[in-house]
Amino acid sequence: MRLLTAIALSLASSTVFACESKLLDQEFRKLASEERVNLCEAYEGQVVLVVNTASKCGLTPQYDGLENLYAEYAPRGLVVLGFPSNDFMGQEPGTEDQIEEFCRLTYGVKFPMFEKTTVKGDDAHPLYVALAEASGTYPTWNFQKFLIGRDGELAGTFTPKTDPSDEDFIAAIETALAD
Repeated sequence: MRLLTAIALSLASSTVFACESKLLDQEFRKLASEERVNLCEAYEGQVVLVVNTASKCGLTPQYDGLENLYAEYAPRGLVVLGFPSNDFMGQEPGTEDQIEEFCRLTYGVKFPMFEKTTVKGDDAHPLYVALAEASGTYPTWNFQKFLIGRDGELAGTFTPKTDPSDEDFIAAIETALAD
């Protein structure tokens, strides 16, 4: 009986992690890896920029700007998360190893990248279903940007054509970082 009481007290006093963010309560595999990451455990309390990416798109040069944002604002709590997707005209046809090599060698991407992900339609990953519910839209093209505040709630949605250096976009990031 004493052993059961000690176990019960131990379990009751241990910290159980509970994700407060419906948006970030997701698990993904890192790009070209078997390592799994729970987004909430890894990024809760940070400002998170979710971007669906593609290597063969006219907007692919945005990788430069996204990497610049990550480098500049990471010390203040911004993380950029890239989710390669082949949903728009097959513009991400490569394997995960090819995508990783392309991003690293061509654009010097260091921000976290995750497994190839379906971002729209009936097969959309639950992250993108939750983002669509919160924002009213699934991605309309590659490089749609969803900004999630430190509180885990959607802080803004930005079109694929919104350049990472856009003043209004930067202002939204700065506001989210200040909260």
